[in-house]
Amino acid sequence: MILYIAELHNRMLQFQNISGLPDEVLAQTYGLKDKAGWSLTTARKRVQADGNPQSKIHPILYRPFDVRFIFYHEAVIERPRPEVMRHMLAGKNLGLLVMRQVALDEDYTHALVTPYIIDNRVFASAKGIALECPLYLYPSTTAPEMFQQSKTPNLAKGLLPKLSAAYGFILTPEEILTYIYAVLYSPPYRARYADVGANHDSPLRPFRQMAALGQELIDLHLLRKTVQVAGVRYQGQGSDTIERVRYEAATGQVWINQDKYFENITPETWSYRIGGYQVLEKYLKDRKGRALTDPIRYLHIAEAIAQTIAHQVQLNALYEAVEMAVMVPESNRDSPVPTLWLEGGDAA
Repeated sequence: MILYIAELHNRMLQFQNISGLPDEVLAQTYGLKDKAGWSLTTARKRVQADGNPQSKIHPILYRPFDVRFIFYHEAVIERPRPEVMRHMLAGKNLGLLVMRQVALDEDYTHALVTPYIIDNRVFASAKGIALECPLYLYPSTTAPEMFQQSKTPNLAKGLLPKLSAAYGFILTPEEILTYIYAVLYSPPYRARYADVGANHDSPLRPFRQMAALGQELIDLHLLRKTVQVAGVRYQGQGSDTIERVRYEAATGQVWINQDKYFENITPETWSYRIGGYQVLEKYLKDRKGRALTDPIRYLHIAEAIAQTIAHQVQLNALYEAVEMAVMVPESNRDSPVPTLWLEGGDAA
């Protein structure tokens, strides 16, 4: 049940059988079928017995920048992955999203960050499903003796001391995340960092520059920071219903119907991909037939992508000045993702 919030509430009421809707009618309406280990009748009874099913409604990152809502209840989610997702629900957190493998014909653009649980197809790769790596791990409320007793950073053992010794200052978990995020968005990310330079400058400076750019990217991708890209506007008169999405490269216009359009979207911004999705196109096409109620959000997404492209130009040069040997062991320099990092798991 990954839906817009109003639709999710309506479907929950039907699923709870508030109005006496028979199982067979509900099954036919939503294409639900019993299978091994799951039956609609049993699932409805479990939801009805829940004292507070509304508390199981949570935001979920469905696709890049596309936040929807899910009824995250064990009676209706086939693979809820609570061993990972519970940490994203227990308190303030950030999850780093990556892929272990991508298809040979795909560039590695499979990195994102979110404060929410995620859909396993958030990247749409042919080689598997997304992994979410929580920055912090929270104690279990149901079996506290089986897990850590307090909120702890989800970092590989020995990582903080190793990096703190290498750079000469005490690092925070957030700085590790911002640095990794910058690396994952660096166009020349490859086997190892180039030499720092003939002047023997300390690696402290490039680390902090990378981390600062990583923080900028995180803020952009969480839409915490909005910047005005020159001329990007929502124009036209008439309906906001998305009927047919088309992009005109010559004018930089993204049309949602015959009357309304976004202007000054560059071809690079329009074609920008995260995972298997062309972000700006996917966001609109997933809403075809619906009114675009959040044009300002779409403008902010376009601005975030434009700024990401600009930051990647800076990362392209800065990456060459950073000592990769601190982060990536010699034995694993062919991996597309840094080795010493957060532990994670696949999504529901």
